[in-house]
Amino acid sequence: MKYNSVLKAEFLYRKNRFIAICKKGFKILTVYVPNTGRCKELLTEGATVFLTYNDSPNRKTSYTLVAVMKNDKIINMDSQAPNEIVHEAFKKNKIDLGFKYDIIRREYTHEDSRFDFYLEGEDKKALLEVKGVTLENNGITAFPDAPTKRGLKHIKGLISSSEKYLTYILFVIQMQDVKFFTPNYITDEDFSRGLLEARDAGVKILAYDSIVTRNSIEISEKIPVILEETWNLDLQRN
Repeated sequence: MKYNSVLKAEFLYRKNRFIAICKKGFKILTVYVPNTGRCKELLTEGATVFLTYNDSPNRKTSYTLVAVMKNDKIINMDSQAPNEIVHEAFKKNKIDLGFKYDIIRREYTHEDSRFDFYLEGEDKKALLEVKGVTLENNGITAFPDAPTKRGLKHIKGLISSSEKYLTYILFVIQMQDVKFFTPNYITDEDFSRGLLEARDAGVKILAYDSIVTRNSIEISEKIPVILEETWNLDLQRN
C-alpha cells in the first residue's frame, strides 16, 4: 500500500479524536487523524509525523496523518491500512492460514456479525477479523490501547462461528522490528481474556509485523503471540 503526496511535519496537539494540529515550517495545519485510539505514547508534542495531502473540495481538511516517528521507528497510524495490506497479502498468498485459498471476500456478514474477510479453498471456509496495532514498548506490542466493546463482539462472533468455519484473528503490527504481540490486560481485561477464550474455542490468533516507510506499508513476517497475562508491563510509557 502506497501513499501519494506525503510531507513531513511537526505534531503540536490533538484537538479531538479526529483532528490534530501540526506545523510545517511556519504554517499551522489542521489534520485528520484516521485512528480513534488514544495513541498518547505516539502523538506527543514535537513528534515528527507524515501527512498525505488531498485538496478535494469534499474534505474538511486537506491533510491526513498516516505515520509518526517514535525514536528511530516509523509507525503507521492509518486504521484503514491493516485491512488493505492484508488484502494485498492474501492475493499474493503471503499469509499462512494452514490451507490454500482462492476465494477472498471482504466485509462478510455471518449471523449478527460482519467480519473483515471470508476465505475459501481446499473445501475449507474461513472467517478472519483484522486488528491494527500501534502500541509498542521495547519491542513488545499490544492491543488495544483503549477499551473496545466492538473488538470483544468480534471475538464472540468468531467463537460462535467456529463450528462451521475456520476462524482467525489477525493482528497487524503497524511497524517492524518487534519481539512479540500480547493482549493489553491493563487497558482492556475483558478483550484480553476474550482472546484466551477464543483460542480455547479453536480461533487461531495470528500476528504479523509490517515494513513501514513514510509513504508505504506492507505485510512482512509472522511474529510470536503470547496470550497469557505473564507480562506486567506499563505499555503506555515510552
